[in-house]
Amino acid sequence: MSSPTEQGTGDAGIAQLKQTHRVTWAAGEYAKVAELVDDVPPRHLLDLVGVAPGQEVLDVATGTGNVALRAARAGAGVTGLDLAPELLDAARRRAAEWGVTVEWVPGDAEDLPMGDNRFDRVLSVLGVQFAPRHEVVAGELARVCKPGGVIGLINWTPDSQVGRMLRIIGGYMPAPPPFASPPPKWGDEDHVRGLFTGTGIELEFHYGTNPFRFPSAEDYMAFFEDYYGPMVKVRERLSAEDRWGDCRDEIIDLLEEVNTATDGTLRFEAEYVAVVGRKP
Repeated sequence: MSSPTEQGTGDAGIAQLKQTHRVTWAAGEYAKVAELVDDVPPRHLLDLVGVAPGQEVLDVATGTGNVALRAARAGAGVTGLDLAPELLDAARRRAAEWGVTVEWVPGDAEDLPMGDNRFDRVLSVLGVQFAPRHEVVAGELARVCKPGGVIGLINWTPDSQVGRMLRIIGGYMPAPPPFASPPPKWGDEDHVRGLFTGTGIELEFHYGTNPFRFPSAEDYMAFFEDYYGPMVKVRERLSAEDRWGDCRDEIIDLLEEVNTATDGTLRFEAEYVAVVGRKP
């Protein structure tokens, strides 16, 4: 974890980056993207960690509530937290449709506004890996988890289609500040073990894949260019520099490489790791 001095001298840069993250995730229409990962990953995680009636559950970087809603349906008392208030608006609408109650809280995964040792389950599906300071996040997840509780995370792996796509995009963007770590590192076992060193959390790792299906690679790109906030903002920036075409072509090449369909459509499985951490 960064020293207080390092964090103090970088406060302005950290605040600026978080504001950029808020704007990025509010761009496009993430609710549509969330539908693509609303089945396999959340069900897999809940099967691994178990959620029972009466338990207290925190879903960090909840997005539109894919995990929070299922935990609430299982009878838990659920809090869903996200950096982008716009995503919580969509989550509230979904909770009303599901007929469940969730406390939706605007907040930062690196500074959770909750007391120590509060939650039986601390979860995040494809969320906390996008917070910049991984060690800070890990410390916060461990802090709010009760003794005997479980932390459960789903993260894209570095070699998944998503991990590789993020590397392509990163190659066209300015280098991140030194305090920020790449999101796919949360999908690396050694990295995650290092993040939880000293917390007492006992880790185990499970793997799965999420299916993606589109009529074609071009349809995939059109969808993500319209709805996925990070790609919306990258497209805006690179188009102004007349470089989006090159980046887009690299992503299309990746999609064609991973495509397993033989009928002219696009179909692939994106690998993720399920991290289960038990607090003694």
